[in-house]
Amino acid sequence: MSQKINPETILSKGVSEVIIKEDLEKKLKSGKKLRIKLGIDPSGANLHIGHMVVIKKLREFQMAGHQIILLFGNFTGQIGDPSDKLNARKPKTQKELGKNAEKYLEQVKKILDIKNIEVAWNADWLKKLSFSDIIKLAQTFTVHQMLERDMYQERIKKKHPIYMHEFLYPLMQGYDSVALKADVELGGTDQTFNLLAGREIQRAYNQEPQNVLTVPLLIGTDGKDKMGKSLDNYIGVNEKPKEIYGKTMSIADNLVIDYFKLATDISLEDIKKIKKSLKEGENPRNLKMRLAREIVTIYHNKKSAQEAEQEFIEIFSKKGKPEDVQLTKLKKTKWKITDLLAETQLVDSKGEARRTIQGGGVKIDDSKISSINEEVDITKERLIQVGKRKFLRVISK
Repeated sequence: MSQKINPETILSKGVSEVIIKEDLEKKLKSGKKLRIKLGIDPSGANLHIGHMVVIKKLREFQMAGHQIILLFGNFTGQIGDPSDKLNARKPKTQKELGKNAEKYLEQVKKILDIKNIEVAWNADWLKKLSFSDIIKLAQTFTVHQMLERDMYQERIKKKHPIYMHEFLYPLMQGYDSVALKADVELGGTDQTFNLLAGREIQRAYNQEPQNVLTVPLLIGTDGKDKMGKSLDNYIGVNEKPKEIYGKTMSIADNLVIDYFKLATDISLEDIKKIKKSLKEGENPRNLKMRLAREIVTIYHNKKSAQEAEQEFIEIFSKKGKPEDVQLTKLKKTKWKITDLLAETQLVDSKGEARRTIQGGGVKIDDSKISSINEEVDITKERLIQVGKRKFLRVISK
């Protein structure tokens, strides 16, 4: 998969910070095959395009011929990364983490050549550490350094508990870099402290400190918060082309350039042209249509992108409905609306169903549903609409 790729592209496109940039640039130009690490605690199974920002950066390193390491935290994931959290995370079992990791790999292969990556599991070395090993590791940082972190300061203000085991998380992530002899570690900007911990701990274990490259956190479709499933402001990697296309069209105009930088394969030169066209009065809607095509093509293909665009134009420009709405037959005749939405997978959970109904986003036969307790009789065919883009016909068997 190795091919010529400009080091400047690797170090600048969609990048927040590189530590130390001059050093990493020199290594990239030297031709040395570097070990590039990304640590993942697979706490969830379904990825969105915000998760894929760092994966796309990994692909650039892979295309340049470097060794990609996907490290799954089947040990650290049982503790949970406290980064950017006002409360301690709930622990996961190794079985849960393993299943999520399998699904993770299925999704990232849309971007990475997973046949040529190194997959590692940090339980392989972390569970073998003795108590004296852990004390030695703990000596690399002070309590003061830990407490300086913003999220701990917030917890102190709000009188939320800080648990001792949370201080161990960055130490274990740093030790992962020692075990893997990482040359470079990637992560989001919320991971900066943990990535820098890796440099300190490698020094303590007489290794050359890894370089660090961070990428921005993608703002979600609500235009306010970072993309996440809990906020329902995400574009899922495994969603259907029309869903990805429609959600992309819904982003705020001021996010168009960021999405081109972080979520597409558009070159830096093309992005400059897009910026210029916006300044000269180009309608952001036209650029969003190109953006939506680019994103659908990455996770599906060009044909699917064209079909999704045509359907979008048909439904939203001409205010119609899809011509071919899937029909699903169900055993029961009467359904509580939240159960019906979850059963037909129009939403991921009953919680999401409640939020969508309360936000006015659910219709049955063009009538808006206002109560989460409403019952729906499907002895005759009914048309369900969720949001602007999801349609489904249902009837009892």
